[in-house]
Amino acid sequence: MQDRFVSLMLQEIQQQPAALERMLADDLGAVAELKKRLEKKPPRLVVLAARGTSDNAAQFGRYLLELHTGIPVSLAAPSVYTLYQASVKLEDALVVGVSQSGESIDVNLVMDAAKRQGAITVGITNESSSALAGIAEHTILVRSGKEQSVAATKTYTGQLMAMYFLAHALGAALDMERLRQIPESAADALNCSDEAAAAAIRYRFMERCVVVGRGLNYANAFEMALKLMETCYVVAERFSGADLLHGPIAMVEHGFPAFLFVPPGVTAVPMAETAGKLESRGAETFIIGNPADSQRGISVATGLEELFTPIPYIIPAQLFAAHLAREKGLNPDQPRGLSKVTETL
Repeated sequence: MQDRFVSLMLQEIQQQPAALERMLADDLGAVAELKKRLEKKPPRLVVLAARGTSDNAAQFGRYLLELHTGIPVSLAAPSVYTLYQASVKLEDALVVGVSQSGESIDVNLVMDAAKRQGAITVGITNESSSALAGIAEHTILVRSGKEQSVAATKTYTGQLMAMYFLAHALGAALDMERLRQIPESAADALNCSDEAAAAAIRYRFMERCVVVGRGLNYANAFEMALKLMETCYVVAERFSGADLLHGPIAMVEHGFPAFLFVPPGVTAVPMAETAGKLESRGAETFIIGNPADSQRGISVATGLEELFTPIPYIIPAQLFAAHLAREKGLNPDQPRGLSKVTETL
């Protein structure tokens, strides 16, 4: 690729702070209406239905909602509805469909079944005129504008923001002023682009790696791995720090690349310990957070507590994937065999 080439993916990564600002400015009215309804009839269960990147955002939602509302959260298995055509009892549940396009057939089938069962339904989508928005009784819009790159970036962080809105609607005691600081923290995270580009040069020939996270940043491990797989064709396994130690660490050998999300908070110590165990086996660790002097990585200083780190922490990973694709001579906007909307049943 020529030096002047700037991928749509890289451009859209840069657009994230503005998109998040729009959500904070325009969505909270609709969230207030949802909150009133949920106060009248609190759900006994929340079910999140999604695929791909949206499923990673749902994984974050599961941690966030269970931690801060106490309501059990399930990630829907769409095949239960689409292939097995089972009837699931959802009359007292809140069912949330998450889809960038709003046209994921299997997600929409889950939503339609839930609505017929009497569940309260919410759609999280970037498209106000989509099928999902038409099915759901309530909609939280991801106001990212048109996302042209196949690799989702700004819609992922928008979906994470929507999960905070959903938690607020369910009665979570979130500090809304801290939430309003996230776009600024996202803008600060964009300043690491040169670091990410330099790191990409070192990993130009990487063919496999592991990506590790835990707790609220566990979803980011899945999302970073997905970006490496679809834009750079790297075989990227993703694990929680705990699950990695229950067997998969056996595959790690000298020089094996391991990317770890290490935010402040309760996961910092166990994630640092996981990094140490990987290094003792000869792995080359790359820390997104606060790398030690002896480690490679990208420092992310947000000034935010762990609860609000997932959005700014994924941005260095997105930048790294975009720059790595370029170093490999690949176009991240058009991964082979992929399209923007994937239809599955």
